[in-house]
Amino acid sequence: MTQPTIETNTGEDSGAAPRAGAAPAAGAPSLEAWAKAADKEVKGRDLTWATPEGIDVKPLYTAADVDGWEPGLPGFAPFARGVRASMYAGRPWTIRQYAGFSTAEESNAFYRRNLAAGQKGLSVAFDLATHRGYDSDHPRVTGDVGKAGVAIDSVEDMKILFDGIPLDQMSVSMTMNGAVIPILAFFIVAGEEQGVSREKLDGTIQNDILKEFMVRNTYIYPPEPSMRIISDIFAYTSAEMPKFNSISISGYHMQEAGATQVQELAFTIADGMEYVKYGVASGLDIDKFAGRLSFFFAIGMNFFMEVAKLRAARVLWHRVMTQLGAKDERSKMLRTHCQTSGVSLTEQDPYNNVVRTTIEAMAAMLGGTQSLHTNALDEAIALPTDFSARIARNTQLVIQEETGMCNVVDPLGGSYYVEALTKRLVDEAWAIIERVEREGGMAKAVAAGWPKAMIEEASAARAARVDRGEDVIVGVNKYRKDNEDPIEILDVDNHAVREAQIRRIQRVKAGRDEDACQMALAALRDGAAGKENLLALAVECARARATLGEISAAMEVAFDRYGTQPTPVKGIYGGAYREDARWARLLRGVEAVERRLGRRPRMFVAKMGQDGHDRGANLVSSMFGDLGFEVVPGPLFQTPKEASELALDRQVDVVGASSLAAGHKTLIPELIGHLRDAGRPDIKVVAGGVIPAQDYQALFDAGVQAIFGPGTNLIKAAEDVLRLLGHNMPPEEEEAA
Repeated sequence: MTQPTIETNTGEDSGAAPRAGAAPAAGAPSLEAWAKAADKEVKGRDLTWATPEGIDVKPLYTAADVDGWEPGLPGFAPFARGVRASMYAGRPWTIRQYAGFSTAEESNAFYRRNLAAGQKGLSVAFDLATHRGYDSDHPRVTGDVGKAGVAIDSVEDMKILFDGIPLDQMSVSMTMNGAVIPILAFFIVAGEEQGVSREKLDGTIQNDILKEFMVRNTYIYPPEPSMRIISDIFAYTSAEMPKFNSISISGYHMQEAGATQVQELAFTIADGMEYVKYGVASGLDIDKFAGRLSFFFAIGMNFFMEVAKLRAARVLWHRVMTQLGAKDERSKMLRTHCQTSGVSLTEQDPYNNVVRTTIEAMAAMLGGTQSLHTNALDEAIALPTDFSARIARNTQLVIQEETGMCNVVDPLGGSYYVEALTKRLVDEAWAIIERVEREGGMAKAVAAGWPKAMIEEASAARAARVDRGEDVIVGVNKYRKDNEDPIEILDVDNHAVREAQIRRIQRVKAGRDEDACQMALAALRDGAAGKENLLALAVECARARATLGEISAAMEVAFDRYGTQPTPVKGIYGGAYREDARWARLLRGVEAVERRLGRRPRMFVAKMGQDGHDRGANLVSSMFGDLGFEVVPGPLFQTPKEASELALDRQVDVVGASSLAAGHKTLIPELIGHLRDAGRPDIKVVAGGVIPAQDYQALFDAGVQAIFGPGTNLIKAAEDVLRLLGHNMPPEEEEAA
C-alpha cells in the first residue's frame, strides 16, 4: 500500500506563526541549557516515559518535533482539527447516554427522565439474549434476559421502548451487531406505526461484526454471511433512509478488551476499509453510502494519547477513503461517537470513578468527538442507578455550560506535544494497516486470528503491570482504603423480567395472522439462501409480528450459527514476573500440588450465558497456564449443564466461572447444583468478574469457594486457589528464612 499525499488547507493568513523548526529568538535559552537544568533537578534520572504502545514520550516537545507536520484547519482536509469549521463554538457535541435495562417499559421511563434533564439523543443497550438472536423464552438465556440491557422480542417491545419519544425529532443510536436485521426491522416498523416514515428516521446502528469476531463475540452467523448482512443494510439504508447512519465502526470494545490505543486506532480504520470494500463490491457507489458511516472509540485515562488518537483517526480515514476512490469530501470525513472507558472504572473506592470519567470526557471533547456517553461511577459492578446516571450526564453539561472550553475550536491545536503525538499515532497505526492490507484485508486478518492475539498479549501485559504496581490505579494498587464503603446498586430481577417477556411473546403470537407471519418467514429463509435484500424481507416479517428469535432462526437455516474456542496467549504474564519472588513462590506451590496429585492441577475457565466479553477469562487462563496449571478454556455461551458436563469429562480440580453481565446469581448456583447431582461436590467453584459485594453471600451460600471481583490481583487469586487445592502458601518471611 503506497501512502498518498495528504491534502491540507494552507489558508491565506499573513499573520501565520513561524514555521515549525524555526530558530529560537536571540537570547532565548537553548535546548541544551534546558536539558542541563532538568538533569540537575532530577539528578540524572531519565524523564522519558514509554507508553504501552512502545512510544517513547519525551519530557519536552518543541517546534522541531512537528517539523513537516501540517494539521490544516477545522472543517478542512485532512480534518485533524475537526470535521466542522466551527466545532463546539457553533454547536456542542450531542450528549448521548447509552442505557437500557429490564423491560421496554422501564427503559422508556428512564429515557424520558434523562431527556427531560438535558440529554439530547438516545443510545440503546440491548440485553444479551437479544444480541445473540434468542427470544426471552429460549432455554439458553435463562440468566441473561433484561440483565445487561433491555429485552426486545418483537416490534411491540420496540414500540413501547419509544413510546412518547417522537422518532422524527430524536436521533437514536442502537448498539446491535449480531441480531442487527430484526432490530433494525423492528425500529423501522415502530417508526411507521408511530407515523414516522423511514426516510425521516435519524440515528445509527452499530452493525460492526468484524470487531465482534475479534473481541466482543456477540455474533450469530459466520463471517461471510455476516458481511453480506452489512452490505444489505448499506444498500437498504442508502436507498430508503437518507438520514440514518448504516454502521458505527467500533474501536471501543477493542480497548475494553485490552488493546493499546495504536491497536484500537489501526484495527478500527482497517475494519472501516473492509466494510467500504464490501459495499463497493456489492454494487454500491462509494459516495452514496460512505458519508453515512460513523465511528465509535473508547476514551481511557491516557489523556493526551486519547486526544491525539481522535485527531489521527480523522487523518487516517481521509487518507484511506481517498485511496479507495471517494470523491465527495463528506465520504472522507470521520465522524465519531465516544464513550468513556469501562475498564478504567474500579469497584474499589468507586467515587474516584467520577474523576476518571471527567478526565476522559475532557479528552473526548478536546479530541473533537461528535457525541459522547459518560459512564456512571457504579458501572464497574452493575448498571447505573438514577443517582449515578445523573452525575454521569451532568459531567457533560458542566463541561459544556460552565468551563468555556466550547468557545474555542480545537484549543489544543498547535500544541507541540499533541501535534507530535498525532503524527506518531498516524505513522504507527498506518504500519499495522499496511500489514492488514498485505495479508488480504481485515476479514482475512480476523480469520487468521493475529489481531485478537495481539490485543490479548497487550491485555496480559497491562494486567501484569497493574498487579506489579508499575501502572498505578488509585484506590486499587495504591492509596487503597482499609475498608470499602458500600454503595447502592441497581439490581434487576431477571426472573420477573423473563416471565413478563414470555407473557408478551405469547400475546403477540396469539394475536397475529399466523399464515401471513409464516409466509414472511419463509420468504426470508429463501432470501437468505438466495440474494434478496435481507433487511427488506425482515421488515415484512416485523410487520407480520414475527419475533426476533424467529427472524434470526430463519436466516440461521441458510447461514448456520457460529462458534469459536478461546486460545489463551502464553508467556506474557509469566514473562513480566520472571524475576519476581512472589511468582517463584507460586511456581513452587503449583509443583507441590502436582506432586500430591500425580499430575498438574487442572482448572476449567467457564463462560456461561450469552456474554461474549472474554477479557477476564482469557487473562485468568493465560496467567494460570503460565504458572503451570493445565487450563481448560471453555467455549463461549455454555449453559450451566454444558459447563458441568465439560468439567466432569475433563476431571478438573477447580472451575473458574467468569461473569461480566450480571447472570452470576442464576448461572453459577445452577452449575454447582449439576456438579453436586453428579456426585462431585469436591470440585471447587470460584467466581470472578463483575460481581457486586452485595451478592457475595448469596454465592457463598450456594457453594462458591472464593470470589474475585474487579481489580483483583491475580497473584493473590492464585495463592487463594492453591489454598483451596490443599497447599498453604508459607509467609514470605518464613520462606526467606
